[in-house]
Amino acid sequence: MKTFSSLTIACVLPALLAAQTPAPAPVPNPITAAFKTRITSMHRNIAQAFDSIPGSKFDYKPTPAQLSIGFIAQHDASDNYLFCDQFGAKKSGLPEKDTATPDSVKATWPKDSLVAKLKASFAFCQDAIGQLEDGKLADQVTLTFRGQSRDVPRISMVLGHALDLADHYSQLANYMRLNGMLPPSALPRPRPGS
Repeated sequence: MKTFSSLTIACVLPALLAAQTPAPAPVPNPITAAFKTRITSMHRNIAQAFDSIPGSKFDYKPTPAQLSIGFIAQHDASDNYLFCDQFGAKKSGLPEKDTATPDSVKATWPKDSLVAKLKASFAFCQDAIGQLEDGKLADQVTLTFRGQSRDVPRISMVLGHALDLADHYSQLANYMRLNGMLPPSALPRPRPGS
């Protein structure tokens, strides 16, 4: 009779159990799913950051050369439409007040207006992301920026959106810390079940 040591059993048993466990079903559109997860997380962090910053701080900027918090809010909303309009057939329809007003003026709008417009842009982007499929990421789309148009692959717009959000969240997080506030991603996470 052959005996097995506990070390042998400990090494072999996990492999035997794993072999009996069926492989998980593949995630459809894994690339766009990864982008959606990351973008959704950034939308949440940015919205929470702006919600927690007092309106009296929306004109704050660390140096004269940097953007104010209010400017970042209106800029993010505009950028969200620029990028997410290219995710599929769904397009934004912004009122003329939002498109014709200079950024420097929009940056001085009250906090509640800026945050509402920013959250509306996040909602539009979430709908637009729903149109994405991995097989369409290489499709060419036309980007028009500052009167210039050029064709780019759709993935450039999706990646550009994710990077733009990360850039501006980092900026906000630094501004918050300079004002004695913790950014949302630095707050303690709730414990499961509490």
